[in-house]
Amino acid sequence: MSFANLGLSRPILDAVSAKGYDTPSPIQAAAIPAVIEGKDLMAAAQTGTGKTAGFTLPLLERLSAGKPAQGNQIRALILTPTRELAAQVAESVNDYSKNLPLRSAVVFGGVKINPQIAKLRGGVDILVATPGRLLDLYNQRIIKFSQLEVLVLDEADRMLDMGFINDIKKILAVLPKQRQNLLFSATFSPAIRSLAKGLVNDPVEISVSPVNSTATTVKQWISPVDKNRKAPALIELISTNNWEQVLVFSRTKHGANRLAKQLDAANISAAAIHGNKSQGARTKALAEFKSGVVKVLVATDIAARGLDIDQLPHVVNFDLPNVPEDYVHRIGRTGRAGASGEAVSLVCADEFEHLAAIEHLTGTILERQELSGFAPVHPLPESDLSKKPSRKKPSQNRGGGHKDGQRSADNARGHKPQGKNKSHRSGSRTSRSTDSSSQGNAKSASTGSQGQRQGTTQGNNTPANSRPARRVRKRPATNTAR
Repeated sequence: MSFANLGLSRPILDAVSAKGYDTPSPIQAAAIPAVIEGKDLMAAAQTGTGKTAGFTLPLLERLSAGKPAQGNQIRALILTPTRELAAQVAESVNDYSKNLPLRSAVVFGGVKINPQIAKLRGGVDILVATPGRLLDLYNQRIIKFSQLEVLVLDEADRMLDMGFINDIKKILAVLPKQRQNLLFSATFSPAIRSLAKGLVNDPVEISVSPVNSTATTVKQWISPVDKNRKAPALIELISTNNWEQVLVFSRTKHGANRLAKQLDAANISAAAIHGNKSQGARTKALAEFKSGVVKVLVATDIAARGLDIDQLPHVVNFDLPNVPEDYVHRIGRTGRAGASGEAVSLVCADEFEHLAAIEHLTGTILERQELSGFAPVHPLPESDLSKKPSRKKPSQNRGGGHKDGQRSADNARGHKPQGKNKSHRSGSRTSRSTDSSSQGNAKSASTGSQGQRQGTTQGNNTPANSRPARRVRKRPATNTAR
C-alpha cells in the first residue's frame, strides 16, 4: 500500500514524498482513512511508528477543503504535554502543509507571549499548543474557538492524567460540542481509557501493536545496584562500553542536575534538561546532545514525550518511573522506526515495586545483568509475573505538575492562591464579612502601617507602642489548581 491509496491529495502526497516516505506505517494506514471520513479516533501504537503523521496528514486533507480561519479563530487544535513535543509536531505540520494555503502556529510557555499573540491575530487553521499557554491566550481573548472543527490530544494518556486534567477540563468547557476528537498515544491504561471514552463519540479504536508493549528491536535489561552506587555504576557502564550518545532518565529535577555534575566530574560531558530549565537552556542542551558536543543528556520524564533523536543507541533509567506506562515512553526514545537500540535500568531494592509494575504492564520479565564490582548489598527480589503488583495511586501532580515546566494556568497569569497573601484575598485588599468584628479586624490589618506612622492604629484607637491582642485568623480554603 502507498500513501496515494489513502485518499490524500496531490499537494500532501508531494510533501510526504519530499520527506522520503512512500509506504505508510500500520498506524498511518489505519488512522488516515478514518480521520478523513470525520470519525472520532482512539489510536495506540508504539513510540516511533509515525503517529504524528497519522493525524497530521488527514487533518490537513480535511482542512484544505474548508474555509480559512478568520481573525483570532482556529480550526484545529493539537494539544501536547511538553514544549519539545509541541515544537516537534509543529515542525511536522509545516513540512506536510508546505504546498497548501493553510496557516499554522505553535504556542507554549517559557518564551515571550507577544510574538505568539501577533501570529494569532489573523487566525490560524492549525494551532499546536501546551495547555497552560493556551488558557493564558484564551483568557486574554486572543483565541476564539467558534470555528474549531477538530481537537487532537497527542500523548493522550499524559494529557488526561492528574497533572493536566484540570486544564484540559477548562479547555473542553469552552470548545464547540460538535467537533471531531482524535486521541493518540503509545499507552492507554484502563483508567485513562475509561476517561478518554467520555471525550469521544462512537470512536474508531486502533491498536497496531499489543497494548502497552515495547519495541522488539530494543534490547532491555536491568542491573541490580544499591542506590548509593548508581552514579559510579553509570559512569562505569558508559566508560567501559565507550558509549557516545546516552539519554539518562532521572525521577527528579534536582537528581538530574546532580547526576549531570557527577558525570562532568568524571570527564563525561553531560547536560540536564527538565521543567525548571529555561526554554533557551533546554533547546541548547538538546542541540548539543544531537550534535555530539554533549555525550549524555540527563532528563526527567519531560523528555519521554517529544524528543525525536535519530538513531539514539542507548537509554538508561537511572531511576525507574513512578508510573509504569512512562517506562514504555522512555525506552521508546531508542529503537525508533525499526532501528535497534538498548535500554538499561539501574534498579535498587527500594524500586522493586516499580519494577514489578513495569514487568506486569509489559508482560515481560526483564533480563538481569550484574555489573562487575557493583553487586548490591541489598539484593533485589526475584520477579514473578503471577503476582499482581500493588500499584500506589500516583500523586496529583506526578512529580511536579505540568511536565512542560509551566505553572498552572491560574498561577501563570499571576493569580496567587488564596491565603498566601493578605492583599489577594477574594480579589481585593481585604476580605469582606457580614460580621462587624471581622470587618474591624480586616480594616485594622489593612491600615495598620498607616496607623503606626500616625501614632495610633486606625479602627481600634490602640496606641502604636502597645501590643495588640493576638488574633487567630482562619486560612481560607484555596481553589487554585496545584
